[in-house]
Parts: sequence; structure tokens; C-alpha cells
Amino acid sequence: MSPAASEVASPPAIEVINLVKSFGTFYALRGISLTVPAGECVSIFGPNGAGKTTFLRILSAISRSTSGDIRINGLPLKGQSEKIRRQLGVIGHQTFLYDDLSAAENLKFYARMYDVPGTPARVTQVLEEVGLAKRANDRVRSFSRGMQQRLAIGRAMLHDPSLLFLDEPYTGLDQHAAAMLTSWLQKLRTERRTILLVTHDLIQGLAMADRVMIFLRGRIALEEKAANLEAQQFRALYFDLVAKGER
Repeated sequence: MSPAASEVASPPAIEVINLVKSFGTFYALRGISLTVPAGECVSIFGPNGAGKTTFLRILSAISRSTSGDIRINGLPLKGQSEKIRRQLGVIGHQTFLYDDLSAAENLKFYARMYDVPGTPARVTQVLEEVGLAKRANDRVRSFSRGMQQRLAIGRAMLHDPSLLFLDEPYTGLDQHAAAMLTSWLQKLRTERRTILLVTHDLIQGLAMADRVMIFLRGRIALEEKAANLEAQQFRALYFDLVAKGER
């Protein structure tokens, strides 16, 4: 089979068809459909309540949709959520860390969940990468918010996932951790990992992305290649769309 035929046969990293999520009479998502090829970085913007976090939680198999279909690397999320979770790295508002365990114990716990080979060496490597090697045996409850977020980044990196879902990952980070996260994301982009980044930072999100989306009231109000947008043009477009959407 030729390389071109092989590429055609590869499924998208993410495929979402008519995704709906309701909470009683309130609809957080109103028929979201999108396709993300493997290796693409997509930045998602929108005001609070637009449905961004709900969307990532459903893709991460943390929450369930009301209706719609989702495939991750060709696998249906319904019925294959456990297998899909092993392919994901997730950084969100929750760190998913255990306060009474040390930094190393947290990573060892997740390494067992993900069947990470060479666990001791991998845990040591990750703790060094996130700047927490000297605090490896300290309980997480003694860490600052920024340190906990750094360890959460390490947790997401631990099993070398092919897809990364990041929901406002810079929240609570100190300068060192923010620089480390940016460097890590840039490295992952050169490796052509698939990344969904939810952020309020329009300029940084645009610079990181291959494609941008703006969510408004549970729908995709704009979808465009990042290369087609200049930073100031995008800022003006974003605020115009949000203002119109709130009328």
C-alpha cells in the first residue's frame, strides 16, 4: 500500500457528530460537529458558559452526552471509553491528584493504571521535567497551587498520550510552570500530537494553533485556520462575535 493510501485509510483523531448535552431544560451543547485530523492543534475560545469545558469533559469520557456520536482514533466513545482514556492526556480545572499521597506515589498510581513500562525510571524522569524531583516524597497537600498544577501536567504526560485535552491549563501556574508548559506544548506540536486547547488567551491560543474555533451558546460560531488570521484581526472578530451572541 502506498503512503498516500495509508494516510487516507487513517481515521481522524477526533470525530464528533451532532453532540448535544442538556442539563434539564438548559442546553450546554447544541449539536456540535467537527473533525480533527491526527497531529492538529485546535484552540477553542468562547465566553464563560459557552460549552467549552462541557465539550472537553465529554470527549475525555468524564461526562456523558445527551445525544450524538464521538469517535477517538476511530474508536466509538460509547463502549470503548476505558480504552480511549489510555490514549488521552487531560489537564483541567481539577488536578486529579491525591492529597495524602506524595508526588512520586501519585505518578506511580497512574503509571499502574496506564501500564507504563519502566515505571520507576519514568516517574523520576517526569518529576525532573516538571521541576519537582526534590519534592518527590512530599505529600501533595503541602504543595502550592502552581506546584500541584505542575504535577498534574506530569500526570498527563506520564503515559505518552497521542491526544492532549487542555482546559485553561495556565490557570494557577507560576512563571516557571507556565514556561515549562509552553515548552512542553511546543515540543508536542513538533511531534504532531493531537491537541485541543481551551483558553481565554486569544493571542497565545492563536499562536499555538493550526485551527481555531469560537464557541457561543453551545454552538461553533467560527471555525478558521489560524494561518488565515492576524492577532489583532482575530481579537476584533472574537469580541464582535461575542457581543452579537450576547444580545
